[in-house]
Amino acid sequence: MANFVEPKVYKIAETKLVGENVFAWLEDLGGEECLAHVQGDDKEKLIELCGRRCYKSYVPHLNPNVTKTRTDSHLYHENVLKSRHGSILEHANVTFAFENVSRVVTHELVRHRAGAAFSQESLRYVRLTDLNMFFPSIFTEFGEEKAEAARKLMQEAMESAEDYQKKFMDLFHEEMEANFNTKKKLTSSFRRVAPMGLATGIVCTFNFRTLRHIIEMRTSVHAEEEIRLVIDQMAEILTHDYPMIFGDYEAENTGDGLYEYTTEYGKV
Repeated sequence: MANFVEPKVYKIAETKLVGENVFAWLEDLGGEECLAHVQGDDKEKLIELCGRRCYKSYVPHLNPNVTKTRTDSHLYHENVLKSRHGSILEHANVTFAFENVSRVVTHELVRHRAGAAFSQESLRYVRLTDLNMFFPSIFTEFGEEKAEAARKLMQEAMESAEDYQKKFMDLFHEEMEANFNTKKKLTSSFRRVAPMGLATGIVCTFNFRTLRHIIEMRTSVHAEEEIRLVIDQMAEILTHDYPMIFGDYEAENTGDGLYEYTTEYGKV
């Protein structure tokens, strides 16, 4: 039976520094003293260390043109964001698992292909049985009676799609048992009558520059509700875990239970 579900976001991996090699690298350059004041999470430290490599600005006079260096990582990152030196943000990555999201959402996410990697549930291999979906809140704005009618229509449509999946499997039961290659081709064919709104899962790895772009694009009041709900969750994690890179964002409640994230620094 089809059910209504809420999208979920999990941070499952992130870039980590190899400490001893970082020290060896900086020692070779003559800039290891900077480690005494480079602060933050590993990804924030990595971004700062990569940015300082551009000018060899780990300590004063290491580069004869640099007589003074910032010793406050918060000020360093603030300057990076203000100057829109976004390329160094691409060194840090975070991986998120999105579950109970529709293909409406996944089709939007994969458009952010620059600086990203995707692994999505394959309906060529995963056979559809119970189909779940997200219920858009727009239906509730026109009264409980219409909302309930819309809920019933969506459930009927999804259960009908479930029924067709089962009918296909019954029709080709013997062929499905023949061999794996045939089973794969049939499963792939069955999915053509699956609705776009069915809940699925995708794992995405993004660099920090791409994440900032996604936050600004996909929490906008003009974005689709479900993807706003998903990216709001992601933005909340990022602003909490990496304040020097994402702490400049202000989250404004847009009156619909969702938030729009904006920054004075603009695109980086």
